[in-house]
Amino acid sequence: MASEQDVRARLQRAGQEHLLRFWAELAPEPRAALLAELALLEPEALREHCRRAAEACARPHGPPPDLAARLRPLPPERVGRASRSDPETRRRWEEEGFRQISLNKVAVLLLAGGQGTRLGVTYPKGMYRVGLPSRKTLYQLQAERIRRVEQLAGERHGTRCTVPWYVMTSEFTLGPTAEFFREHNFFHLDPANVVMFEQRLLPAVTFDGKVILERKDKVAMAPDGNGGLYCALEDHKILEDMERRGVEFVHVYCVDNILVRLADPVFIGFCVLQGADCGAKVVEKAYPEEPVGVVCQVDGVPQVVEYSEISPETAQLRASDGSLLYNAGNICNHFFTRGFLKAVTREFEPLLKPHVAVKKVPYVDEEGNLVKPLKPNGIKMEKNFAALEVLREEEFSPLKNAEPADRDSPRTARQALLTQHYRWALRAGARFLDAHGAWLPELPSLPPNGDPPAICEISPLVSYSGEGLEVYLQGREFQSPLILDEDQAREPQLQES
Repeated sequence: MASEQDVRARLQRAGQEHLLRFWAELAPEPRAALLAELALLEPEALREHCRRAAEACARPHGPPPDLAARLRPLPPERVGRASRSDPETRRRWEEEGFRQISLNKVAVLLLAGGQGTRLGVTYPKGMYRVGLPSRKTLYQLQAERIRRVEQLAGERHGTRCTVPWYVMTSEFTLGPTAEFFREHNFFHLDPANVVMFEQRLLPAVTFDGKVILERKDKVAMAPDGNGGLYCALEDHKILEDMERRGVEFVHVYCVDNILVRLADPVFIGFCVLQGADCGAKVVEKAYPEEPVGVVCQVDGVPQVVEYSEISPETAQLRASDGSLLYNAGNICNHFFTRGFLKAVTREFEPLLKPHVAVKKVPYVDEEGNLVKPLKPNGIKMEKNFAALEVLREEEFSPLKNAEPADRDSPRTARQALLTQHYRWALRAGARFLDAHGAWLPELPSLPPNGDPPAICEISPLVSYSGEGLEVYLQGREFQSPLILDEDQAREPQLQES
């Protein structure tokens, strides 16, 4: 173990000597723990990390003055539209995606390093239940979508196939996530095909470039953001694992989108047929000031521009058809070739610009008292990484805020999924009755933020994206709730009204 003198010298080189200011007050065991933690921080890298954090914070907030002149929408030939393409084009995309899945060339990679703090819970977001009748968690819904897409691809091509699930966790979420998967028997996936790995942690830094102490004997650390994926892939030899399995294409997504379609064959096929090295799913922005990043071009290079970097005037610009000019909202849903990820991790990762996330970071003050700030006081460094348009109501409803938030809450996520399933059931020919036996209206446009007229939940094991439901539902009447799970689908008769 490094000595106190060695660690003090290293911290002095980094300009962070204050981290030992409570040394005299610590007992031997906390001292040893703090020395072990500080010894892992390389002085030059720590100095650079703090310098870049403070420099980023000192930059003027808001849009860069010259950005508007450098922005351009994505060229139309590089943008597909899942809902507005002709059926034959969409069929070709889907068939190519299923073909690649059947050849075991597709994996999914889940970004699950964040805790459910904003939801008011201390466990990982993927373990959260939004209140579905089935009581399924986000993790279970996602696992069942993997199982269903494997089944569909296998049936189409007469083979058994596997979509490996890579789960990037953090120090805070790895243990609970691994235990949760074991407790639930990996949701009937082969454990050998579920690969969990940790992203790096970085010290949280004050606005003036000083590392924050969470306690007198502990540095405040945070996961290095979704952009930390590249380092984590290299640290844990994930790309080598993918190569051994024959994986060529990777679908990367965030844990909190309840509608996410894992290994979506339409998206995979679209990107493969485009010859894309990387791709992004986008949704049409709901309104000009919606706080989502925009996928566009800067100096001719495709990238995601954060909403805070786009001026209100630019956000309001309209195209010739009246739609927003910068309309492609980023939903953290990406396609990468393994070759692209390999090039980034080996050659370009050090050149990526860090994204600064301003957070409320608990700290100890000069007297050693724990302070939980009510306003952001620190910076957690993250890195950004830089398009098939899909319907928001079919593919994007994130879970970010606790009740009673108006947006992105358990209520809105639950409503989004149940409303989607209600639409699927109506399209499959089901009719729903109220408590008095009268038909409920088939609303052509369901309310965007309300409950559907009847509760209908369809297991991902029965239908991945609304397919195949006619055999169970066509021409039949049901009273709410209708819960269609795998066991019921095997039965010759469903429970009707």
